[in-house]
Amino acid sequence: MLFGQSIFQSVLDRLAAEEAELPTQSVASHRIQGLNTSFVADVRDGVSAASARPGEAYFDNLEPDPEPARINTPRPQATPAPTADVPPEERVAPPVMPAHLAHTSPQAVALELAVSTKDTLQTLSEKRRAFARVNHPDGVDPLFRDKATARMKIANLLIDEAIRRVELRAKLFG
Repeated sequence: MLFGQSIFQSVLDRLAAEEAELPTQSVASHRIQGLNTSFVADVRDGVSAASARPGEAYFDNLEPDPEPARINTPRPQATPAPTADVPPEERVAPPVMPAHLAHTSPQAVALELAVSTKDTLQTLSEKRRAFARVNHPDGVDPLFRDKATARMKIANLLIDEAIRRVELRAKLFG
């Protein structure tokens, strides 16, 4: 205690005395009182941040278009070539769905993954990667992506659940 006052009370008294010494007349300023210069908006080359279109700043980094964009210009439709004019060896056959994509039930995917209680985190990760190599939607024809996506979702759910069980078993039985 200083002169019969607590330290807290002496600090309050000192702050009150300093506040009384400050000029009462406020000075007009463009800065907010109490903030240092690091809070002032950056002004480069005489252009303020507000007038620099900050929402469109990413346009400045884009390459200029080699050709101006055509708005509302219809794209030419590709007309299928008549098959009578194309020799049989040059005809393109429609894509064939891989057989494994026909099985989208959780039971079929679980059977294919063969997840067991003996699996470790490493073997589960290997199974996930091997399944994704064959079934990932990016690796199949766009016509079959829905089925591949469904299979991947089911596989990921099954493997995530198995990983949770392995981690829980490790916590409980160490």
